[in-house]
Amino acid sequence: MEALMDFEVGEVLTGKVTGITKFGAFVTVAPGKSGLVHISEISSTYVNDVHDHLTEGQEVTVKIIGVDQTGRMNLSIRAASTPTPPEPSRRRTQSRPPEDASEPSFEDKLKRFMQDSDNKMSGLKQHPDKRNARRRGR
Repeated sequence: MEALMDFEVGEVLTGKVTGITKFGAFVTVAPGKSGLVHISEISSTYVNDVHDHLTEGQEVTVKIIGVDQTGRMNLSIRAASTPTPPEPSRRRTQSRPPEDASEPSFEDKLKRFMQDSDNKMSGLKQHPDKRNARRRGR
């Protein structure tokens, strides 16, 4: 278990595919240290069959995306091949366009909807359907 501590989440490594299953592929990244690349982490496109993308013995670049409590590594080929997005700047930028006075806010729309709904419900309660009243009388 101590040897697995050498690897950290986010680290990119080169490994060799040692086994393929219907749910992913096992990749050895160092002697005695391997992890699973789940089928969803093989490619950014849909993967129906792992064999269409990988073969045993193939060298692949993987990124460690997780390590569970038992020390098993979760790997991703997809994450290793996509560049990491740049960190957002600390300076605040205006993310929302300025509010237009002609368009009501969400809260105003919700308040209007609730008022309309209450008015309709009170109208229904005041004037019950005459047909339903006759049915109840029988």
